Formats: sequence, structure tokens, C-alpha cells
Amino acid sequence: MNLVRTRSYPAWLQYFICIALVLVVTAISFSLRPIIGYRVVALLLLMTVSVVAMLFGMYPVLAAAFLSALIWNFFFIPPQFTFHIDHTEDILFFVLYFLIAFVNTVLTIRIRAAEKKAREKEEKDNIIRLYGTLFNSLSHEFRTPVTNIIGALDTLRDNQENLKAGDQAELLQVIDKSAMRLHREVDNLLNINRLESGMLRLTFTWCDVKELVNRVIGTVQPGHRAIEFQPGEELPLFRLDEGILEVVLINLLLNAVQYTPDKSRITVSVSNTQSGCLLAISDNGPGFPAGTIPLAFDKFYRIPGSRTGGLGLGLSIVRGFVGAHGGTVTLVNNPGGGCTFTILIPAETSFIGNLKNE
Repeated sequence: MNLVRTRSYPAWLQYFICIALVLVVTAISFSLRPIIGYRVVALLLLMTVSVVAMLFGMYPVLAAAFLSALIWNFFFIPPQFTFHIDHTEDILFFVLYFLIAFVNTVLTIRIRAAEKKAREKEEKDNIIRLYGTLFNSLSHEFRTPVTNIIGALDTLRDNQENLKAGDQAELLQVIDKSAMRLHREVDNLLNINRLESGMLRLTFTWCDVKELVNRVIGTVQPGHRAIEFQPGEELPLFRLDEGILEVVLINLLLNAVQYTPDKSRITVSVSNTQSGCLLAISDNGPGFPAGTIPLAFDKFYRIPGSRTGGLGLGLSIVRGFVGAHGGTVTLVNNPGGGCTFTILIPAETSFIGNLKNE
């Protein structure tokens, strides 16, 4: 039973459950009374009150505590089936029972409230730290390309007549690269917001994954790295969200480009399996340091000591978008160096000929 959910139950349901538990324990204890004695019954009822105090609100628990005291008096304390108590010792025991049940209920609820307050404070502190991290990352990620764009534009405007064609082309390339970097980071922020707000809606179409991978590779600037595509034989069309899968592939390839040294080799493979579309992106770079793989898909996580650039959202978006398809993404280090991301997306398949005949 979820300890948080039970406290959000309607009041009538909390009262019903609390009273029902007391009655059930009473029935069991009554049948065992000749064996366990009425003082042991008091302990069983106190334990029941303690359990419901951890699960439900104050007033239903107080009702259960008051009811358990009356039941114990009426059904178990001699003489039975009356609220009269003969012995002073039993009177004292009854008063102590009622006080212990009441105090136990109040203390449990106060402890629970204190824990909730501490948890809320911790969550608030985490949110503040998260926004601080996000603000610092955004400040750096946006300032660098914006500064490059402004600097290049100023140079072009002030020295347009004196600049050679090659210099102008180089400055335009700087502007283009910086603008694409800004566009990518804004897209990542929008995508993570779509995931967390539940606004992500998939549009399934028949997708030629081979053509999609070739298009994505053409948009990624690998620098001094080689990207090799290894498509499986006779790949069918897969029914999935092509736009979402394109974002997944772009983020994985950009991640590989960013974290591998020059002259590295990045390999993309696609195959059709009984479980669906299987994609793998591997490289022969340094791989992930020990202990960092479980954190790789967390928001804003970046490998310690890695080069600057990026908000640390790419892999988190990959996991979210693949999960939206009902798929899985795994990450392992390769025995010979580097790492491999493996994506499995369950999807319908069909060949072009079959679609024409439909």
C-alpha cells in the first residue's frame, strides 16, 4: 500500500479502512482470548492503531484509537460485555491504554508531518540547485554562440570591402555553426519540456530508416571523424514517428562527435529483428568512465572533465523519446574501447511492394 496515496483517500474511505482493521483484529483476538489473555489483546490493538497512524489522516486514526479502547473495555476486560471495570489495576491499565493510543497517534502524525516538511525543503533545495545549474549552463551555452555571431557580423559589416572571399566564407561558416548550436540547444529545451509536461504526441508513419540515417549523417558535422553506416540487408519500412527518431539519432551522433577524439570512427547500424527496429551507434573513443554509465541519461549530467559544450540534455531526450515509442535504450562500454548505444523500438514492418498492394 502506497504510504502517500493512502493519505489522499477520501475521508469516508479512511474512516472505513481504519475501523474495519480494528474490527478484524478484534474478531481474531476474541477467538484467541482464552489463549492470549486480554492484556495481549491490548498490545495487538495498539499495534493496529500504530499501523493505521502511518497510513491515514489524524481524525480517522483518532477514531480508530478511541474505538479500540472501547472495544477492549467492552469485550475483553473483565467483566465482559459491560463498560464497568472491577479492579483498580484494570482501570489504570485501561486509562494507560487510551493515553498510549492517543499519544502514539499524535506523535506518529507529527513525525510524518515533520518528514514531509523536510522532504519538501529538500525538494525545494534540489530545484534551486537544478535551476542554478540550468541558468549557468544556459548562460554559457547561449553566450558563446551569440558572441561569435555578433563578432562575425561586426567584422563583416565594418570590413566588408577589405575582406577576401575566403575570409567572408569563413565568417559566414562561424555564423552558421553558432546559429545551429543555438537552434539545437533551444530544441533540446523544448523537447525536454514536451517530455516532462506530457505534451509529447507521436505521429506514426511508414519510415525508411535507411534513408533517415543517411539524412541525419549528412546534417551532422563530424569534424575529423568518420561516420560509417552499416544498414542491414533488405530493411523493411518501420511504422514509427520519423521526426522523433531523427532527434534521437542526431543527439546520439552529436554526443559521439563531442566525446570522441579526432580520427575516431563512429558506426551506425540498423537491422530488423523479431522485436522491432534495432539501431546501434558505436565508437572507438575512450568510452564512459567507470560508474558514470548509470548517470548518463540523467538530465544535465555531463562526464566530469569533458570538454565544454552542451546542456547535458541530449541523452535524457533520447531515453524519453525512445520510451515514448515503448522502446529501450542501453549503453555499454566496448571491450576494445569506446561505447555502444543500442536502441530497440517495437514497430510494425512492411515492404514497399506490400504497401502498394494494400
